[in-house]
Amino acid sequence: MKKTASNRPLQIVCVVGARPNFMKIAPLMRVFRAEPQSFQAYLVHTGQHYDEAMKDAFFRELQIPEPDVDLGVGSGSHAQQTAEIMRRFEPILDDLAPDAVLVVGDVNSTIACALVATKKGIPVVHVESGLRSYDRQMPEEINRVLTDQISDLLFTTEPDGESNLLREGVAQERIRFVGNVMIDTLLANRDRAVPAKDTLQSMQGFDTSSGFGLLTLHRPSNVDNPAILRRLLETLAEVSQCLPLVFPMHPRTRQRVQEAGLDSLVQSSRIGVTEPLGYLRLVGVMSAAKLVLTDSGGLQEETTALGVPCITLRENTERPITVEQGTNTVVGTDPTKIRTCFDDILVTGGKAGRVPPLWDGQAAKRIAQALLEWSDTRARAAA
Repeated sequence: MKKTASNRPLQIVCVVGARPNFMKIAPLMRVFRAEPQSFQAYLVHTGQHYDEAMKDAFFRELQIPEPDVDLGVGSGSHAQQTAEIMRRFEPILDDLAPDAVLVVGDVNSTIACALVATKKGIPVVHVESGLRSYDRQMPEEINRVLTDQISDLLFTTEPDGESNLLREGVAQERIRFVGNVMIDTLLANRDRAVPAKDTLQSMQGFDTSSGFGLLTLHRPSNVDNPAILRRLLETLAEVSQCLPLVFPMHPRTRQRVQEAGLDSLVQSSRIGVTEPLGYLRLVGVMSAAKLVLTDSGGLQEETTALGVPCITLRENTERPITVEQGTNTVVGTDPTKIRTCFDDILVTGGKAGRVPPLWDGQAAKRIAQALLEWSDTRARAAA
């Protein structure tokens, strides 16, 4: 790669805040740090993901450099968290005066840091732009839409992303289709994944000799309403009689299960409850699973890349390409739809699917090249 037109490295503040961001920032930091003549990248962790042990494990597994700054924001309501991130991030930008702020995904840190940057006249770069569920009850959807509107350079993971942005009035010249950095991380670490048997052997009394499924559940729309949570867990307990389910339970989900008195529904020899798994263990389990049941956005993409059938326990998805081209089926929380899709996968093997365009492990390199070209264009225009 070449230097910028100013003959100095492009100074970028890269922001991460929560677990889904870690997989997205890892390949970018790797590319930036490998090209010091072209990039000077500062990593800011907002601390929105407040489980320090889990954060450290992910950074170590994904070989992400230690953050230059850790804001240590912690938990709180959406308003409290967003406001505190903004308050603590502003002095960082005053000190560094970067050429751009790069944000990833759709968490509160994404919109908070993008707002601070744009109000200070610093260009915002958004990685994973244009994804839309069209469900404004999802806090992530609000974060996605608003971040895209104030971003100067928008990197999309799938062709629908560009269509969504154009429809919302984003100028064509600000959009770049580069592929999926989540898949960069998956492909870079697939051979390093912990074999599923090493994870499962510690789950005493949990028989996976005939195969197993992977279950994740954390979205507020599923776990905060006791009636919906009960219906889901009853259905999952029922289908587990046909195929045992490995269930790495999110701390928030565990709390909601206990508060609703639903412990008995997950205390089954057919549902193997574990603590949250590190990335390399999760990839190992996911790769070996017959199917995945999830309400996670990232797992919809990863299962498509791995060719593993996915049942999404949501009413919609912001990643339609995983349904149209991949292995994903969106069923919501209706017990009949869940059982029907589950049974079909056991009989037919599920969707064959195919890996979408540019999900090839090279998205971060394309982003880096596009950043240099964008920077050169801006420098020439200002000359």
